[in-house]
Amino acid sequence: MNLPPLAGPRTLVAGIGNVFLGDDGFGVETAHRLAERELPAHVEVVDIGVRGVHLAYQLLDGYDTLVLVDATARGQAPGTLYVIEHDVGGGSPASGAPALDGHRMTPDAVLALLGTLCAGTGAEPPRRVLVVGCEPAGLDEGIGLSAPVSDAVPEAVRLIEELLHNGEPGESAPRAAAGGIST
Repeated sequence: MNLPPLAGPRTLVAGIGNVFLGDDGFGVETAHRLAERELPAHVEVVDIGVRGVHLAYQLLDGYDTLVLVDATARGQAPGTLYVIEHDVGGGSPASGAPALDGHRMTPDAVLALLGTLCAGTGAEPPRRVLVVGCEPAGLDEGIGLSAPVSDAVPEAVRLIEELLHNGEPGESAPRAAAGGIST
């Protein structure tokens, strides 16, 4: 369902991941929990799952801020949360048009596709892109999050709420360096 555009800046929080690959379902579970909360009117929460192409097209509706929620392997203990500010002006895709594979659209590929779509339509990409990531314990086939990742979901919800209200995370989550997005 497409809602009428709101006046002023809009924020999209997108839960990304495959619920059939263990901790890769972190983003989806976090989005479900966040959607149950009272959020500012300018915030929309969606469960994107593995539908990265859909996310790129939805972003053409005009959002000022995008918060991607995803399992993010960066080498820390399982359940560690990260806030990563993506460099929106970080250049264009290396080899022309991004490859479209509906089952393997990483956040970087989605943003590359969005850049291509914006160039073709005149739409503007989000001004700010944040990733709230969680270090996975395992991405093997199976439904359900590991204990440390499951325990991190309520903290991720609190962290995202803080970002939505204040624009910056508190001291509890590591803040990763700007740049590309890991999945």
